[in-house]
Amino acid sequence: MEIISKSARDTLEIGRRISKRLRKGDIICLFGELGSGKTVLVKGIAKGLGIEKNNIVSPSFVLMRLYIQGRLPLYHFDLYRLKKTKDILALGLEEYIYGDGITVIEWADRLKNSLPKEFLKINLSFKADSQRRISFTGVGAHYKQLLGKINEPRTLFKVRDKEEGAG
Repeated sequence: MEIISKSARDTLEIGRRISKRLRKGDIICLFGELGSGKTVLVKGIAKGLGIEKNNIVSPSFVLMRLYIQGRLPLYHFDLYRLKKTKDILALGLEEYIYGDGITVIEWADRLKNSLPKEFLKINLSFKADSQRRISFTGVGAHYKQLLGKINEPRTLFKVRDKEEGAG
């Protein structure tokens, strides 16, 4: 599934709508270049969980931030500064990933072969000016099902499925 976000406001709204379908233990892995909108999407997810989006900042310098004031706790990781998988694993990521909240990992590509077995993969890329292409992939049965729920009703956003010829 692919969505074109025309603004930061759209990206926030996409995150908010995703959060409505999330449940305890869900994992979202974000991929994309610097400035592609990963943290903006996390702010939308947080807002949907009942966490004030203005409290959400990129955890680049502390690596992880925990937000507990919403419907579910949000574990927000940013792996940008870490280059070695062993350094990432030393964070104790597994303790949070399979915990009582929602785990969102920015720069998940840094995990390489240590990615969780199942997760919702979201790739953000630049389309034009303030527009972003946001593509979703469910890795594992639960996340494929979750992706179907996020996509209901199909009128929420202008969505183009790859099966329908979108690139």
